[in-house]
Amino acid sequence: MPIPDFQTLMLPVLRSLADGKPRSLTEIVETLAVEYKLSEAERSELMPNGASPRFNYIVRWSMTYLFKAMLASRKSRGVYSISERGTATLKENPARIDMRFLTRFPEYVEWRESSTRGDDERTAHPAHDGPAPRTPEEQIGGAYQEIRAALADDILDKVKSCSPRFFERLVVDLLVRMGYGGTLPEAGQVIGKSGDGGIDGLIKEDKLGLGAIYLQAKRWEGLVPVGAVRDFSGSLDAHGAKKGVMISTSSFTSDAKTYVTKTGEKKIVLIDGYELAQLMIDHDVGVTPVTSYTIKRIDSDYFEEE
Repeated sequence: MPIPDFQTLMLPVLRSLADGKPRSLTEIVETLAVEYKLSEAERSELMPNGASPRFNYIVRWSMTYLFKAMLASRKSRGVYSISERGTATLKENPARIDMRFLTRFPEYVEWRESSTRGDDERTAHPAHDGPAPRTPEEQIGGAYQEIRAALADDILDKVKSCSPRFFERLVVDLLVRMGYGGTLPEAGQVIGKSGDGGIDGLIKEDKLGLGAIYLQAKRWEGLVPVGAVRDFSGSLDAHGAKKGVMISTSSFTSDAKTYVTKTGEKKIVLIDGYELAQLMIDHDVGVTPVTSYTIKRIDSDYFEEE
């Protein structure tokens, strides 16, 4: 039978977790492949880029959506179990779970909106989101933003699991990739250690080394309070610095954001987890390209006859 699309698989994926036992994606893929009586050829069919089996890829996306709607919880990387919300949803005996169904859950809606932050509304939702007519280019744009949002989530999960020292190194690598300083050995350094005064890194502002930017990189679980930002500002004073970047895997409180607008001659930039992941994607830090598509159009000038 034809391989189901990822929305059709959402309900079967959730049902595969109904007994409450944690299962890996590999186990879920095998369970559903048997349920749908997929042939060996269908199981082995690859995505157009040849990177992974198509059915595995579709199941992974179904799980991503269930996880974002908090119908499933992640126990460890690639291992999931059903949540209380998921159990309650199955008790409703829904005929189908799809993207429209998931809009009843605010966490899912927030995730979809964050994945399209700053994008034109026409490309905010990919082709499978509803019957509204969109051009193929708009469908590609919406799908791209969704893939990017899922990648950003994976990046943050990975960053939060790494050591504080590695995170500090990552931040310096990122700013170098963004064009600060010269070559990596000269452009920035990790200096976070006991007695560092709250400074984790230092990077040159330009390739001539005429200025310096001080860094603080912290893996916060909750909102970063204004007090933490105020302490960082004090550390800049202690080093005689005027420019600083504070990076967190979490978000900053509104008071913290307001505080940095009132620091006088000092310039402090706050980068939250969402912005960090986007910058890492944009500057190829911790990610690698899988495939790319080039959209072409007719070159009218070529066909003009003299």
